[in-house]
Amino acid sequence: MFVGQRAEGFAVNLGTIFDLVNAPAAFLLDPANKDAAGMGGQHYIQKTNVTTMAIEVHKDCLTAGGEPVIGGWSTASLRQGRLLNGKPGAGNDKAEKAGGAWTQVSRLGNPLINEVVIGLPDKDKFNASSPKDDAQFLTYVTNPTLPALLGIVLGANVAPTNLPRTDLATTFLTGITGINKPASNPTPSEMLRLNTSITPVPFAMQNRLGVAGNALAGGTDNAGFPNGRRPKDDVVDIALVAMLGGLCVINGDGDALKLNSVPGVPGVTSMCKPSSVPLGATSANIHDAVGQATVPFLSAFPYLNTPNPGSM
Repeated sequence: MFVGQRAEGFAVNLGTIFDLVNAPAAFLLDPANKDAAGMGGQHYIQKTNVTTMAIEVHKDCLTAGGEPVIGGWSTASLRQGRLLNGKPGAGNDKAEKAGGAWTQVSRLGNPLINEVVIGLPDKDKFNASSPKDDAQFLTYVTNPTLPALLGIVLGANVAPTNLPRTDLATTFLTGITGINKPASNPTPSEMLRLNTSITPVPFAMQNRLGVAGNALAGGTDNAGFPNGRRPKDDVVDIALVAMLGGLCVINGDGDALKLNSVPGVPGVTSMCKPSSVPLGATSANIHDAVGQATVPFLSAFPYLNTPNPGSM
């Protein structure tokens, strides 16, 4: 176990991701599919530190009943009430006193789901909910607005036509068959899933696009996001690739990843294949203009680099 300060290891062009008005300058359809510095994006948070709680656990302690796929998510809670003192004194006489029951105000499984998938009217509701109840948010996943918005700001037709988007529901809510879907049909629930039976790929051989990069490049890296999440996985780019139909291109007409229906959601089916994706295989070239591969990591536990001096 490690608890302490580490250098932030998440590469994201933060302003652009949450302000699509700036997208034409940063979302690059990069033909070389590179992940290098100097692409014009601003990686503001790389100079900051994060408080890290890292735990290394043997997989045998996490699996049961022969099921190798595990799922996890985190939550954050605040006290329900806050009492303000208009005339605080010295010492322990603070200006604020919190009390009442602890109340969940945030949750996180797959990165960027609440930020770029869940609509503004339901973000607080999503943050206060549990994964078992995620069927109520299904429309945000099966009929997302982000692909159409990206098409507007990029001035190009990039939105996949396979609606409802069973490829996204399978990726984020049930797991992908043969990669990280449990043997029994799971209740659609947004969480980070990991198939512990898939052999980890050495750091130097990891594809920055994880499962998507593996299939599109013909490699052998099924050990990356959305099958778990490694520090080196460029999850922002992977999420963009998925949104623009990269997994449908991988799927092909032969339904290799079983993305044409959603386990546990009867009646939600659509054909997920290359003809549904305007960008075709070039969907793998979408880039937020900052490079996850340029972030330094340690070769051993806790993997996140030593803290940046003078940063909070």
